[in-house]
Amino acid sequence: MTIDKKAAKAAYKERKSVAGIYAVRCGASGQVWVGHTPTLGTIQNRIWFTLRQANHPDPGLQSAWAAHGPAGFAFEVLEADPRRVRRVRVRPSLANAGQGAAASPGVA
Repeated sequence: MTIDKKAAKAAYKERKSVAGIYAVRCGASGQVWVGHTPTLGTIQNRIWFTLRQANHPDPGLQSAWAAHGPAGFAFEVLEADPRRVRRVRVRPSLANAGQGAAASPGVA
């Protein structure tokens, strides 16, 4: 199976994100944490990652995760706002600066 790298890169740059409201529920304790994000498609992975790393900014959620483990939690989208669909902007990386992209001033 061959992957067309240019097509994959273009699709990545053109992806859209949907804003919305979500809830993280702890089944064991009944606690619920509600939040909002401009990127519903990626927020669960971001939250689960910070919890696994014991680095989540909410100490109550982090301690519940430590007490009950990942199996005790559920992620739920409460509201997705279709009017708030936006294109994700991808910044060119510094690694690509020498490949035809303009380099930032002061960057060697």
